[in-house]
Formats: sequence, structure tokens, C-alpha cells
Amino acid sequence: MHRYRSHTCGALTAADAGTEVRLSGWCNRIRDHGGVLFIDLRDHYGLTQCVIDPESPAFKDAEVLRSEWVVRVDGSVRLRPAGTQNADMPTGAIEIYVTGIEVLGPSAELPLPVATEQEYPEETRLKYRFLDLRRERLHKNIMLRGNVIDSLRSRMKRQGFFEFQTPILTASSPEGARDYLVPSRVHPGKFYALPQAPQQFKQLIMVAGFDRYFQIAPCFRDEDARADRSPGEFYQLDIEMSFVTQEDVFEAVEPVLRGVFEEFGGGRPVTQKFPMIPYRESMLKYGVDKPDLRNPLVIVDVTEEFNHPDVSFKAFKNVIAAGGVVRAIPATGAGAQPRSFFNKLNDWARGEGAPGLGYIIFEQDGDKLTGKGPIAKFIPAEVQATIAEKANLKAGDAVFFACDQEGKAARLAGQARIRIGNDLDLLKKDVFELCWIVDFPMYEYNEDDKKIDFSHNPFSMPQGGLEALRTKDPLDILAYQYDIVCNGVELSSGAIRNHQPEVMREAFGIAGYDEAVLEERFGGMYRAFQYGAPPHGGIAPGVDRIVMLLAGEENLREIVLFPMNQRAEDLLMGAPSVASTKQLRELHIRLNLPEPK
Repeated sequence: MHRYRSHTCGALTAADAGTEVRLSGWCNRIRDHGGVLFIDLRDHYGLTQCVIDPESPAFKDAEVLRSEWVVRVDGSVRLRPAGTQNADMPTGAIEIYVTGIEVLGPSAELPLPVATEQEYPEETRLKYRFLDLRRERLHKNIMLRGNVIDSLRSRMKRQGFFEFQTPILTASSPEGARDYLVPSRVHPGKFYALPQAPQQFKQLIMVAGFDRYFQIAPCFRDEDARADRSPGEFYQLDIEMSFVTQEDVFEAVEPVLRGVFEEFGGGRPVTQKFPMIPYRESMLKYGVDKPDLRNPLVIVDVTEEFNHPDVSFKAFKNVIAAGGVVRAIPATGAGAQPRSFFNKLNDWARGEGAPGLGYIIFEQDGDKLTGKGPIAKFIPAEVQATIAEKANLKAGDAVFFACDQEGKAARLAGQARIRIGNDLDLLKKDVFELCWIVDFPMYEYNEDDKKIDFSHNPFSMPQGGLEALRTKDPLDILAYQYDIVCNGVELSSGAIRNHQPEVMREAFGIAGYDEAVLEERFGGMYRAFQYGAPPHGGIAPGVDRIVMLLAGEENLREIVLFPMNQRAEDLLMGAPSVASTKQLRELHIRLNLPEPK
């Protein structure tokens, strides 16, 4: 018999009754039932119940065991007594009568329990991550992650994509988030950077003629943590294709993502054909560029209605006169809510920096709708009727209003839509609603620097090409840029790339970069495009976010093996750590630390 095991802890069934076996694993739970000891032995594959009574030669050894001790047990498989079977366990029909025990690894007192899903402080969970990972939910999440990556990889290969590996040590990028810099020992005063994404490399792969690239790519960004963003590093399904239009990218990516969500979604419905929503339409209807389409509420513009000469609500009219807008957020069925519902929503809006949210509650009055509420008296009945029709409202519904300059009004309305949908429990349950957001603006106006900036991705092809760059207002130029969104979570951004040097020069010139800067910052790719570059495009869905959605988790730390905390610290390994004087001297670095506070 093998030194440690003849079977795993998830393998034995009723068919094995009477067999002599050897198992190894962790003592998940130990129970004393009137002198008879029951041990749930756990390994990667499952649990097996082990029984030791005072007649067993192993009883004395079993009495010293504690939770999470690693042991080897020898014994015989027998059927559990009638009425004690556990149909929820693969091994629930049998138990092991133990005749021998060897302690392979005793455990100190546990800083957090493993056999339960009890909540524990993040600091404890991350410091003792190896214990946290033994817990069933987290263990399942990590295995799900591995299976999802396997599925993504096989689906890409079936479509003719080939997996490449791009450099980890590269040049610093001036765009996007902060880089992680790596000092060079052999080039004093110079630094490598860890890649924020393989963006330039994957485009160069297309220029080199490889046609269809993908990679499960590690990316590194020195940015603050969020629930849907890991500090430090994350992984994405990086994709690039040559001789493609935007629609070709969609046709290649949709079946991969749809297939993965269907494979691992536990039977939850998945969008079959992802709708395409233009950016400006998304900002109007949903107030965000990553809409949660499980929420049925659709925002509408009612600026014209509030600017009606018979409307006397001056607070809104004054904002409209200054160039502002009014957005209406429907609240289906909110008329039945108590006054506190409306008060809390107004308090929330004030907490977001708005003066509040005006609202109207609609009731049936004979054959027509009538509105009541704090601002209803300022709005004539015919205007109320127009608003109700626009927002698809009926008796028993309410409508809230956000009034401000367009960008601020959109953001407030979008946040209110999310809050109202959640508070009224309007979201569709157990579905994956995916969509494309398309036609992003190429540029935006930077109020701080008083200049035109790229809004999304500087390497995108402008719609209309060189002519659009030379003849249109930059703020009216759209780009071949697109995002995939699932249940309000942005999974990825992508674009058809700008592969023509003259278009790149013009595009960067509008944003204030002359050719010298283009050569200095993006010289490798800029030079490559001068030697015959194919039209190409791609995208990079985030692996972490896909797994987070499939696992039903709300924080990426629950689907990553060894995550950092909110302050980008690895509490398990003690990173970042202080470098020794010798290390700093070899790197020609002298520290200039801030004064302690």
C-alpha cells in the first residue's frame, strides 16, 4: 500500500465497503459521541467520516488529535448505520473504521477557524491566507478560477488563436495608471517597468505578421484598491487580431465569453447576442458607461418639459438657463413606499453633493394620472402627463429628477437608478446580462489643464480616419473603441487600432503631443507602423472579474490565491519590504524618505 494513501477523501462509495484503505488529510472536525470519536478527514478532493471507538488500537492516538492536524489513517470501509447517511456528500454512504493513525503534521492553535465560513477580519485572513484557503468556499473559488482559465484558453485555441508570452520587464508608459518601476543594476539611474498591459507588444506581434494572438496576461498597476480591482496585479485574457473590423472582434469574443458564462454559471441564463449600446445613449439611459441591464429602469431627458413656460419650478429653470439638463429616473411601484423611502433617497443625494432629488408620485384620478409630491404643484397636469409617458410610468409609480450640468446630472441619475432598483428589488435574479458599449468619444476636455485629452485609449482608430481628425471638432470625433459589460461590471476595453503613422501623428497632435514626444514615448510602435502595419484590433477581458461574477462574490480578494490588502501590502509574505544597504548600493539608489508624521 502507498506510504500515505490508497484513496483520496472524496473517492470512497458504498461499492468499497469491506475494503482496507489508507487516507491522509486534515482533521476538519472532531466529535466525541459518548467515548466514540468521529473525525471528518479532509483533503483537496472531499471529506470522509472516520470512526474510532475504545476497542480500536488507534484510540489512544486519536484522543490527542486537534483541528487541522495532518494525519494518516488506516482502516476498513463500512456502510454507515441506517439513518446516518449523508446524501449531500459523495462519501456520505460510508465511514472508515480506523485501526491505525500516524500524525504527519500537528497544528498550533488556529488564528481563524477552517471548518466554518465565519467572517474574520481581513488582516487575519490575509496574514494566514494558507489557512483561509482551506475553507470550502474559497477553495472552490480558486478551483473555479483555474477551470475558467482552462476553458478560456481552449476556446481561444479552437478559434485559431495562438498563445504568446510578452515581456514582464519593459519600458515605462506615460499613459494610464502609475507604473511599478524596477531599478536596473547594470544601467545606473535607469528603470524597467512592469507592464500595465501588453498593449504595445501585442500590436507589434500583429505588425510582425502573427495574425491571431492571445495570452492569459499578468498586468501590474500602482493604483488604489477597489472591490472590483486588485491592487498591484491582475490577469486578463489579452487578444489581438489582424485584418479585422470591429464586428469581427465582436464575433470572435462573444462566443468565448458566452460559452464560459454558460459553462460555469450553474444554469443561469446568459445573453445570447450582446446588444450594442452607443456610449452617449448609455450615459443618457443609465447614467454610466457600464450599465447593469438586470435593472429595468431607464432614465429619460425631461429638460424640455421643465423648460415649459407654464412650469414654475425656478430651481430647475435657473440651472437649465445656465446650460444644465434635467434627467428623470423612474421608480416602478415606489408609490406604495412610505415617506421614509423618499426622505432617505433625498438624504443620500445630499450626501453625494446634490441639493436633493425632486420627485412626483403618480395616482389614478378617474381616467387620468395625477401627480403629488413636493414639486408637483409647480408642474401643470399636461406636462406631468408628458413626463409620465416619456418615462413609461403608470399609477403607483414615482419619478425622481436630477438637475445639473450634463455630466453631473448623468452621474447622479445613474447612481440613483442603481439605488432605486436595489431598494425596490427590481433587478432580475440569477442572470448574466452582457452588452457592448461602443462609439466612445476619441477626446475629452480636461478642465484642470484646459486642454484636449484622449478620453479612452490613445491608440484607437478615429471613426472617419485622417479626414475626421482634420475637419471635425475633436470633441465630436468618435473612436472605434468598445467595452464589454456584465451585470454592471466592466469586463474589458478594446479598440480597432490606429495603425497608420500619419493618423497617429495627427491624433496625438490634437492632444498636444508633437512628433518628438511620439518618438520618445511610443517610439517602438511608431517606427513599426512605418514598415507596413496591418489593420488590427483587440480586447482584454478581465479574468478576475469574470470569475468574481461566476462565483457570486462581490470582492476580488475572494477569487485570488494570494491577494494584497487595501494598502497594497502582502501581509503573508511581508511585502513591500525594506531593501538592505547592500542592495541599494548595488542599484545605485539613495533613499529620500518623507519625514515621519
